[in-house]
Amino acid sequence: MASPKTEILYGVHPVCEALRANRRRIHAVWVREGRQDARIASIRQLAGGQGVTVQAVGEQHLVELTGHAGHQGVCARVAPLPYCDLSDVAGQERSHDELPFVVLLDNLQDPQNLGAIIRTAYCAGADGIVIPQDRSAAPSPSVSKASAGALEHMPIARVPNLVNAILQLKKNGLWIVGLEGAADQSLFDCDLKIPLGLLVGGEEKGLRPLVRRHCDFLVSIPHARAFNSLNASVAAALAIFEAYRQRSQPAGTP
Repeated sequence: MASPKTEILYGVHPVCEALRANRRRIHAVWVREGRQDARIASIRQLAGGQGVTVQAVGEQHLVELTGHAGHQGVCARVAPLPYCDLSDVAGQERSHDELPFVVLLDNLQDPQNLGAIIRTAYCAGADGIVIPQDRSAAPSPSVSKASAGALEHMPIARVPNLVNAILQLKKNGLWIVGLEGAADQSLFDCDLKIPLGLLVGGEEKGLRPLVRRHCDFLVSIPHARAFNSLNASVAAALAIFEAYRQRSQPAGTP
């Protein structure tokens, strides 16, 4: 079982990507007895290369270790994921024509949404994720599972005050664009080919008023039909890949 200084990571992708990323210490890996497919072979190879013991155990033991049946036949005891400083997320080295791209999350509390957003942001080339210490889902094993292991590679800055983080990013030259359902400007009409901090609100209330006031722009996602707002991770995915689409265009392309 996990100790106060470790946690149990579960699922093929999270365990495999944790080994590949090598960002946190992995104490041990357990696999279900009799499982011998290519993905487990890859985990065994990666673990062996790092001197990590891989032990074959029964199904019930995996359930006891992870707390449920969604372990996919593999789990690992690992150190908690290390956080990055905000300056590290915003100040990463990049080529001269690459612009910073940071995703900030305000009051996002569902681990599944957090994992989905991290996966999308990683695939779209975002530099990192900024989350507040309070009123936010933490990067837990369930978040790693929901991200298909992308969490193991994505820099995460967990800040005590999101507004102060926004102000610091602005000092570093980033423009803060907030997703807001009632905003007049469409996401698709906003120029995102800028040093960008994309701000996404929580599942219930969206952006908090104080956070909203510090945005440089507020944009909305157009709907073909009047209906409840999009799920937070879906809205984030649309905005993240719109930024990716625009920023992937050759220079001078509208």
